[in-house]
Amino acid sequence: MDRPSLQLQENLHSAIREAVLSHRPILTHLNADTSWLLQLPYPPDAVRPPERSRFNIILDPWFRGPQSDVARFFSTQWHVIESSVQTMTELEERLAEIEQIVQRCNMQSRNRKRARSRQNLRKSYIDAVVISHEFTDHCNKQTLLELDPNTPIFATRLAVYLIKSWKYFNLVQEIPPFSAKYSDWRDTSLHPLPSWIGISRMVTESDALYYHSAILIAFDIYSGDVNRGSEKTLPAEAIIYSPHGIYAHKLGHLTHALPPVKTLALLHGLHDIRISVKQLNLGAHNGLQAQRMCQAKYWVSTHDEIKKESGFITAFLNRKILTLQEALSEERSSKGGISDESELADMKGVTFTELASGESLLLG
Repeated sequence: MDRPSLQLQENLHSAIREAVLSHRPILTHLNADTSWLLQLPYPPDAVRPPERSRFNIILDPWFRGPQSDVARFFSTQWHVIESSVQTMTELEERLAEIEQIVQRCNMQSRNRKRARSRQNLRKSYIDAVVISHEFTDHCNKQTLLELDPNTPIFATRLAVYLIKSWKYFNLVQEIPPFSAKYSDWRDTSLHPLPSWIGISRMVTESDALYYHSAILIAFDIYSGDVNRGSEKTLPAEAIIYSPHGIYAHKLGHLTHALPPVKTLALLHGLHDIRISVKQLNLGAHNGLQAQRMCQAKYWVSTHDEIKKESGFITAFLNRKILTLQEALSEERSSKGGISDESELADMKGVTFTELASGESLLLG
């Protein structure tokens, strides 16, 4: 290995060590579109598998090949930007390497570490998969069938029907609701999730297909024993994943959740996409409203890859591309002009980012 390559490897391993030892969540963009890896650190007192530091959740994996809905002649898309991993085996190897880096930072003996690391390579490091929609850019059969069949799958209703029809996975569960009526995230900790993680779904009831919805992943990484009567000094945190956008007012009940939930990150795209008059992706303006409603510390764009497209429907697609700054400027103009200070006031303390394929964000 030449000197620049060696230096790059050392820098990467140093960054990984700093991130994984921080005891904070790590979000990684697996492709340029809307496939994600969320790594949650185990609470100090939580039961965990041997030599595991992170609970790994995959969102909407689609790594390679085309995806079609209805029929190929109707709509077919391909990634333009190569996914950061091409197979689930490659992702497993990356996750194993991360855990080995963590273990090298521990004070255990070298021989014991090596023996356990070899043993862990025979096990899956993917703890759960979440599918937000039944469409094949979210629920991609080719990618999903690369998983171990024992991998727990949490999916929305139509996606559950589709995945069960493959007769491959041993556990496929429908994601429960989170709403003003069902506002305790602990009730969404379905088996085999640990008690400190809950996965639920928020929907816009007027949307017949529940197209504009959001996945809520709530977690308490500071207490592995989540009991109803326990005293807590910190609220649970949450990731809101809304690849097509959810109308901002539907996030209002988050502020009244019991026990309290603090939104750590909002995953919501910037591109406004329509088919004729039908709204598909709600875009940057709704994202601004959603951010204000949920008060996320991080806003991460998602589902904004401009893919290679073919098929009948492509002639009717209309995509409006906005940057965050352009959306804020349009908003200011529509209100008759307000000062830059007022325009940005509700974005103070918010970190907005667009992660490329393979890039990670430490959610500190």
